[in-house]
Amino acid sequence: MELLQLQYFRTVAKLEHMTKAAQELRIAQPALSKTIARLEEDVGVPLFDRHGRQIRLNTFGKAFLDKVDAALTLLDEGKKEVSELAGMEHGSIHLATSTLDRLTEPLGEFVALHPEVKFRITQASMERMAQLVETGDVDVGFTAMPVEYPGIRSITVLNEDVYLAVPPGHRLADRDSVRLSELADEPFVGYTEGFPFQQMNDKFFRNAGFAPNFVCRVEEPAAIASLVRAGLGVALVGNCGGPNTKLDLLTIEDPACQRQFRIIWHEKRYLSLAARTFRDFIVRYFAERERTAQQRNPSVLVPTGS
Repeated sequence: MELLQLQYFRTVAKLEHMTKAAQELRIAQPALSKTIARLEEDVGVPLFDRHGRQIRLNTFGKAFLDKVDAALTLLDEGKKEVSELAGMEHGSIHLATSTLDRLTEPLGEFVALHPEVKFRITQASMERMAQLVETGDVDVGFTAMPVEYPGIRSITVLNEDVYLAVPPGHRLADRDSVRLSELADEPFVGYTEGFPFQQMNDKFFRNAGFAPNFVCRVEEPAAIASLVRAGLGVALVGNCGGPNTKLDLLTIEDPACQRQFRIIWHEKRYLSLAARTFRDFIVRYFAERERTAQQRNPSVLVPTGS
């Protein structure tokens, strides 16, 4: 029984399709079929039920897959630990995030401090992110969505109020605050449906008792402030002192509108030295940022674009 056989088996078992598995593994299908057949000979029982060209993982296969997953995970963690013994210069971090909007600056600072660390970044929904963290395919995640998954731990690193951004000269521009329900008839600029920030904003709108009239939906956070500035509509935006174009921002009195950004990881997955260092750096970065903001107490709010 060879390691390559186990890796191939896991892919076939999860896809339950020999052709798709061969394509994902980038090998010829006949070679993959022979590898699986040899593995079944080694194990002593068939691992798949075959019906023509269709294959299904059977009871033996499901039991074997559990052990293969555990074994390959341990091997992967062992490789990480051995690399860690050589220090940060061999470190790598696979990060999943629903948005890079809050991570650009801290990522830049971390890379400047640790140029030897290699990064891989995947943008994913909260559901996909949780799955990647659970399987160990990513080390840590960064999200503003609630985290309610078994085994996944989190630290809230940023509490961010959400404001109403209005164009210059808007009828509400001279106001300091507003009730969200007052905007029921206003044109809104928002995100495409399903976008993490939009999911949160939709909850705020529901709490305010109305469905907004979206005249424009975008996928880029930076586009929100530009479109509001151009007068297309109003928008809900965060505020954490970013460098984007200044707009008139109004505090939302009701309902309470706030986002909490978190860094997440799985309590039962091994975290490399590089991943632990990055996690702790992110926690310190935003804590220091909050202290600095409180000391400055800026009189002008600057939207982040989302």
